[in-house]
Amino acid sequence: MASERDLQIIRVIDLETTGNAPPAHAVCEIGWQDVALGPDGRWDLHGEGGARLVNPGRPIPPITQAVHHILDEQVADAPWFHDVARPILDPWPRRVALAAHRATFEQQFCTPAMTRGAEWICTWKCALRLWPDSPSFSNQVLRYWRKPAGLDHARGLPIHRAFPDSYVTAHHLRDMLNEASVAQLIAWSNEPGLLPRVRYGPDRGKEWREIDNESLARFLGDRDEDVRHTARTELKRRQGGGAVGHDTADWLLL
Repeated sequence: MASERDLQIIRVIDLETTGNAPPAHAVCEIGWQDVALGPDGRWDLHGEGGARLVNPGRPIPPITQAVHHILDEQVADAPWFHDVARPILDPWPRRVALAAHRATFEQQFCTPAMTRGAEWICTWKCALRLWPDSPSFSNQVLRYWRKPAGLDHARGLPIHRAFPDSYVTAHHLRDMLNEASVAQLIAWSNEPGLLPRVRYGPDRGKEWREIDNESLARFLGDRDEDVRHTARTELKRRQGGGAVGHDTADWLLL
């Protein structure tokens, strides 16, 4: 039986913050839940997880308090983020990777210096690949659409608090790891999101392979990198798998 120090751990992280854009905004709570590889070769939740309130060093705006309900007086005497983050982000036994739902948000605050350059798994991007039939890809919609085995309903509440959200995400991550390798999840996470369906416009809700060339052409220069990436991936498929290599839509319109 593997000892505690031999376990392969992936730590799921969730942050609650004063806003979306550091350094103007800062962390006011960090939560975590581990997922570990068992001796049977299957991944499962490991340990109790936890959360720490953090002093963000600035008032929490009312519009943000309305999301997570953390009050200024609750964090006034809490430690600073840099004082608590490193042992949480780099636990012993050493984690294989960190994970979060829409991990690019957490990565803004959890810098490589704090994580010792950890790899990240984005469960949102991986859900797009593994479960494209989901009606939506938010943490909570996936929770109720998939109904992951073993998820304690009350322990996953309230939403928009750091531990319950990381606990729910950990169930998605566990199931992803039992479908695909760590390396594959990291690779998907390092690319823009591959969207299963068109998000907006006349073709909203259609699969990308269902739209015509003229419609696809309009998405190749979209300002959203996930939309651009998906459109170019579909273009590559229509070209028979060759290199995309087209900065304009001219090829499609011939």
